[in-house]
Amino acid sequence: MKSIFEQIISGEVFVDKVFENTFLIVIKDRFPQAPTHLLIIPKKHYRSLQEVPQEELTILAEVGAAAQKLAKEFNLEEGYRLVVNNGQKAGQTVWHLHFHLIGGKELDSMV
Repeated sequence: MKSIFEQIISGEVFVDKVFENTFLIVIKDRFPQAPTHLLIIPKKHYRSLQEVPQEELTILAEVGAAAQKLAKEFNLEEGYRLVVNNGQKAGQTVWHLHFHLIGGKELDSMV
């Protein structure tokens, strides 16, 4: 069974897409934790960050470049958070690697 992100990537589920390239799709989070809450999702399926093969870690450079571009586009350059939850103990609930770009307000300290 496909994860929700795989369904989004394949176009089976409509979302509010804000960016897409060969490697990534970026959508607005349906349950935002801040005025700007975007999900940066690699199109290639990786279950979690820990499971990205060493030779494919270049996907992290793609995520970083997208985060910088989107931070500028959404006026977040002065402060934003880029978060990845790795594993159930860290709060990962969708088993497809994704990053949260969160900003647009003063963010509290993290644990």
